[in-house]
Amino acid sequence: MTTIKKEIRISGNGLMKNKPCEVTLFPSNSGKIRYFVKDKDSFTADVDHVISTDHCVVLGSKKASAMLTEHLTAALAFCHIDSVDICMSEDEVPILDGSSKGWVEAIKEAGTDKPFFAKEKFYTVSEPVYYLNGKTSLVILPSDNLFISYAVNYDHPDLTRRFVNFNPKNKYEIIEARTFGFYRDLKKFQMLGFAQGVTEENTVGMTDDGGYTTKLRSDCEPVKHKMLDLIGDLYLTGVNPLNMRCQILAKEAGHAVHIKVAKILKDKLIEI
Repeated sequence: MTTIKKEIRISGNGLMKNKPCEVTLFPSNSGKIRYFVKDKDSFTADVDHVISTDHCVVLGSKKASAMLTEHLTAALAFCHIDSVDICMSEDEVPILDGSSKGWVEAIKEAGTDKPFFAKEKFYTVSEPVYYLNGKTSLVILPSDNLFISYAVNYDHPDLTRRFVNFNPKNKYEIIEARTFGFYRDLKKFQMLGFAQGVTEENTVGMTDDGGYTTKLRSDCEPVKHKMLDLIGDLYLTGVNPLNMRCQILAKEAGHAVHIKVAKILKDKLIEI
């Protein structure tokens, strides 16, 4: 079990509602990632508590919920945190810069507390886990080592038939990869009440002329963000995907598919 050494307090606006929210992370010995929203009912970061995957991941219970949890969850995965209490003043996690960078830096500054006798646990799958539907696929196979590959095929010259593989050398490029979308869709989403907090700083807009609304932090940044989302979503199985000895192959998937597979995966993971 690993938690943070001291309290972390971060505030910012949400991507969907653009409402300010203060989030405080507290050290915990519960062995769980627990959310406490507006002093209401609490719930854990678990795939069985996902109540929506429309536009983002929403975790919650009958009495409380938290939107856009995936970037924070991914940060916990990269920092190998598996026990923390998250208290929120509103029901949406701040978007910050659109990636996990701010969360990872705050956790590193606070430090982590892991018992000296604790050993890292590793897992694999008892049998292949997969979702196949037309052009979309997500396959998880047993392996001696972790291998993650994410492929996309967007209507954008720079993101046609592109893929990114995970390795320790590009880990930080994945952590800092920002959320993205087609710029032409922004007004439509905002009219529907979503994407109210989108800015050039927190979102990479893909333009119809094949460019972007902001300078990319690295090559294929949007694909790397898809991998960031996948890591955050699979973490909801209760096992850190970075501790899985599996081949994880994703193609043109998204939160809905990630969560469907995570629900199957949860019962197929075995410690090695």
